[in-house]
Amino acid sequence: MQLTPEISFRSLDPTPALTARIEERVARLDRYHPHIMSCRVMVESRHRHQHKGKLYHVRVDVTVPGGELVVNREPADNHAHEDAYVAIRDAFEAIERQLESHLQRRRGEVKAHESPSLPGRVGELAWDHGRIETSDGRSIYFHRNSVAGGDFERLEVGSPVHFVEASGNEGPQASSVMLAT
Repeated sequence: MQLTPEISFRSLDPTPALTARIEERVARLDRYHPHIMSCRVMVESRHRHQHKGKLYHVRVDVTVPGGELVVNREPADNHAHEDAYVAIRDAFEAIERQLESHLQRRRGEVKAHESPSLPGRVGELAWDHGRIETSDGRSIYFHRNSVAGGDFERLEVGSPVHFVEASGNEGPQASSVMLAT
């Protein structure tokens, strides 16, 4: 890495152990992308109303040639993030995946996906997932990460889409979703 990482803490006191864990994870990022120019990490302790304990929010911001990658792990109701070390681990695993993907795209190594061919309409949306209604009356789950081109925010109930169906743990799901043009 070309620059020293910036590590900050909000609403909690930095400990040598937490700082050392973050520095260890930052040092490992070079395995995933050899040209990291900067890295900023922020760990924040958030109080949960009407619940015991605190949840930890971790943000990792990495600058590489051709882009800036950000992981902004909101704890939501993930009880595992009541442990700062688990929240840090999850955030760094996510940024490692992003770094690998960015490097593959830059090298032109992105795998070819089969073309989405099944038509449908968005039947329902939540903050990170939704359901597609098919012409034969089925309801297919999809996650925001399955939506091509980062277009999840553009989806509305009733939006026409094309998707690739796959088998998931809970039944059929869309592995790739594209807005119909």
